[in-house]
Amino acid sequence: MSWLHDRVKLGRTELHVGRLGLGASYGAPAAAFEAGFDAGCNYFYWGAIRGRRMARAIRNIAGRGGRDEMVVVIQDLRRSPRGLEKSLMRGLRTLGLDHADVLLLGWYNKPPKPRLLDAARSLRARGAFRYLGVAGHHRPLFARLAGEPDYDVFHIRYNAANRGAEQDVFSRLALDRPGIVAFTATRRMSLVKSRRIPDAERRPTAGDCYRFVLSHPSVDVVISAPSRLAHMQLNLSEAAKGPMNEAELAWMRRIGDYVYGRGRREALL
Repeated sequence: MSWLHDRVKLGRTELHVGRLGLGASYGAPAAAFEAGFDAGCNYFYWGAIRGRRMARAIRNIAGRGGRDEMVVVIQDLRRSPRGLEKSLMRGLRTLGLDHADVLLLGWYNKPPKPRLLDAARSLRARGAFRYLGVAGHHRPLFARLAGEPDYDVFHIRYNAANRGAEQDVFSRLALDRPGIVAFTATRRMSLVKSRRIPDAERRPTAGDCYRFVLSHPSVDVVISAPSRLAHMQLNLSEAAKGPMNEAELAWMRRIGDYVYGRGRREALL
């Protein structure tokens, strides 16, 4: 599993991350997240759903001396400065940490308001988190924010069916860019299970979906959100195969076009 154990620099941050990140949304047991960490997955996205099982895994890993190897991301959806501070501090207490590596503001279609950004700057100055990120679905926002020094990490939807980020975001990034983390790689499993995929086509696995996303040079991390230990183990095994070749990439784009709609133009949206 050398590809998963290899670390890449997360954009212009000083964080070094494994390519397969872990999300808490589907409630995998703590043992699954700990197995992922042992296999090289150190990006822990404690996101829109602050799952208690991932929280337990983070505490366990930190308790055995692994805190400095983890990149812990706490997402917050609040729009008020006071609410932002309360939520972040509550999250840190739950995880038993003194700081987060990334505070992720979600979900945004417009830039965060100045008062909220000021509150985030204050929290960072106090040492509550190291880097600021933003998540959302409105791709033009990321191209707009990429040059602003406050933002260090972007969480962006990108998969074989929804490839618009290639033109709208990735192609517009400078060399000194924010870290790019992709979510919904399986398109909520429709890239694996959709009835639109012809019988003559080989169906992708979740691991194929992760490999497709990670094959793009602009993507640093892809989020996997398993629900069981067995899913975690299967994802690790599949994703460890490494980047896709051109034939595999063409196959995944073809699958994506089937799932989204047969027109290539539609598939880019």
